[in-house]
Amino acid sequence: MAKLKTLYFCQNCGAQYSQWHGQCKTCGEWNTLVEEIVEKSTKSVATKSKSSIINIIEVEAIEEPRIVTPSEELNRVLGGGIVLGSVTLIGGEPGIGKSTLLLQLALKMKKKILYVSGEESASQIKMRADRLAEVKNPNCFLFTETSLEKIIHEATKLMPDFVIIDSIQTLQSQLIESSPGTVSQIRECSNEIIKFAKENNIPVFLVGHITKDGQIAGPKVLEHMVDVVLNFDGDRNHLFRLLRANKNRFGSTSEIGIYEMISTGLKEIKNPSEILITKKFEELSGNSVAVTLEGNRPMLLEIQALVSTAVYGTPQRSSTGFDSKRLNMLLAVLEKRAGFQLGSKDVFLNITGGIKTDDPALDLAVIASILSSNEDIAISEHYCFAGEIGLSGEIRPVAQVEQRITEAEKLGYEKIFISNLNKLPKKKFGIKVEEISKIEDFVERLF
Repeated sequence: MAKLKTLYFCQNCGAQYSQWHGQCKTCGEWNTLVEEIVEKSTKSVATKSKSSIINIIEVEAIEEPRIVTPSEELNRVLGGGIVLGSVTLIGGEPGIGKSTLLLQLALKMKKKILYVSGEESASQIKMRADRLAEVKNPNCFLFTETSLEKIIHEATKLMPDFVIIDSIQTLQSQLIESSPGTVSQIRECSNEIIKFAKENNIPVFLVGHITKDGQIAGPKVLEHMVDVVLNFDGDRNHLFRLLRANKNRFGSTSEIGIYEMISTGLKEIKNPSEILITKKFEELSGNSVAVTLEGNRPMLLEIQALVSTAVYGTPQRSSTGFDSKRLNMLLAVLEKRAGFQLGSKDVFLNITGGIKTDDPALDLAVIASILSSNEDIAISEHYCFAGEIGLSGEIRPVAQVEQRITEAEKLGYEKIFISNLNKLPKKKFGIKVEEISKIEDFVERLF
């Protein structure tokens, strides 16, 4: 009997070693090497290739055909729809709604769908389907299996228009003698699925688990192999879910899709600005409205700040949805350039709705909220802000300012504060545009 061939694989980065080590030399993580059985074929590799060398000028550019889904938010993130033969990986926290999103999509699409689940039984999926969709798809087929070979066989026999696999970590190939979820199993299963998708021109959606650090579990090569990597996130204590593209070979990665989790599934948010802004009955200090941009989509977010005297010796700096290091920088600029003594005070910052964003245009609204709370003077609810703060206290211009102004005007705001360096078109807006250059000017005009 032939001796089994074993190698050690890092469960964090996928690096392989011939013997065990306490620390992975590639990624530096400790105790991540696991022994796995591998079988390498001894067949010789053919050197003859079907393809030939061609000059790039002679290549004919063909527009990739797409399947337009019933979800406008998903279409926006994917760049216009699902490309035929593409493989899309979607990851997110447990219970955030990945399976719900894809099952809802399968039930509403007028296509032949194969939904493969290695985590739930057919009856469990049926119970969720009854709760989710108003429209039932008669061509939606379920297959509860974890064997890769059986899944490929059934998919080849059915030849659906679209395949959903939930999840890639539960699949197991007979060619690899290791448990599901290991690096070698994920790599082998992904290779076979991608090969099936490309050969039959069938798009495939893969659900992926994530680690405690928020990264998709398994080897990093998995994200390199697929065509699109989507991240579905959001605060489980809030109803909003954000769909972002970390990688997209067929479109932009700057677009964002917003959903709301309700009892009947995920509801698309057509105009997020109206929902994310609190309808205040009275003006309160520490609140301001920022005009941000996600891809080509302008949104208005409410920024809340609380500045209070530090109870303990060291003042606290806490932020939710905003970069804490950038908050510290803005506080330093306020103290150095505008003369506000905030070094001995606690500062708490929050973006309402559980939204997280890194748009630098939020800086002006953040400073407005901090100053409003510090002085205990309310900002008019008809004011909004869009500007980046520099280290010397200057207000820097932001991208696509015309779209931001138009969005604020559409929602009924009366005044928007922007940088005087922004180049505005020669047209009249229905909202007053306040152009400022320094923080000192901003403080004088705000209060």
